[in-house]
Amino acid sequence: MSKVLIVAEHLNGKLNAATAKTVSAAQALKADAIDVLVLSDAPDTVAAEAAQIAGVAKVLTVANAANAHAIAQVLAPQIAEVAKNGYSHVFGPSTTFGKDVMPGVAALLDVGQVSDLMAVEGTHTFKRPMYAGNAIVTVEAPANHAVVATVRTASWPEAAKGGSATIEAANVSAVLPAHTRFVELAAGKSDRPDLQSAKRVVSGGRGVGSAENFKIIYDLADKLGAAVGASRAAVDAGYVPNELQVGQTGKIIAPELYVAVGISGAIQHLTGIKDAGTIVAINKDGDAPIFEIADVGLVGDLFEVLHTLSATL
Repeated sequence: MSKVLIVAEHLNGKLNAATAKTVSAAQALKADAIDVLVLSDAPDTVAAEAAQIAGVAKVLTVANAANAHAIAQVLAPQIAEVAKNGYSHVFGPSTTFGKDVMPGVAALLDVGQVSDLMAVEGTHTFKRPMYAGNAIVTVEAPANHAVVATVRTASWPEAAKGGSATIEAANVSAVLPAHTRFVELAAGKSDRPDLQSAKRVVSGGRGVGSAENFKIIYDLADKLGAAVGASRAAVDAGYVPNELQVGQTGKIIAPELYVAVGISGAIQHLTGIKDAGTIVAINKDGDAPIFEIADVGLVGDLFEVLHTLSATL
């Protein structure tokens, strides 16, 4: 009997789209039941949203003041305790949140973790990428242990809405660590969509030239209602903060539209965008590797191209 526990990712009372994508991966298991676990200081709003995901049988909530902030060392013991209640699989999204918390869950359950699950071959057999996506390997988890995995959200669609799962409070008595506590969150504020779940993304690279010039990227993103991303070269050059980095060492995304401005197309960057629906590349170098995967390529001075493009929007 397969019974899957999905760890919900949420922020400011809103469920992240990565959770619905993780449910899609669980559905591929043809499990007998899929439950979603919401840990928060006030989980009701998020739980109600999770209950609407099609295919979810039950939403479990853990209300605890310690869960006000997503601290892996605090969440993992609670997830592991719930997981011991007959769950054969524990899935979390392969986002910054999931990469932080799920290894702790695996350690507490004394199992290895399957990372970046991108296809389901069987209840314990999966495919995942290696070597910056240049190789896809098949991994088989031990059948006599629970499977803890992070789901590569770029490889799965969001599960449909229309569900009506029951919501109930879970009784968790896990001992929480006293040596780890929330002190402060330093993060830029933006009204733009979240980079990892946005339908449209505009990214800038080293070719943009400077932090001041990056304003053209923000302006285009605002006109398109898009999130803003960047190449590692742009981040390393100090043009933008590292939370905007797209690629193997940044965020792996799969928007419907990806606009790459002044990005040459290093392999580590291409790894992060290869699942995008439509890729538009703007670069003055017609031989840049980015054009090999782009659906639309514009060769020319990026400032002139964006000025002309912005005038038509």
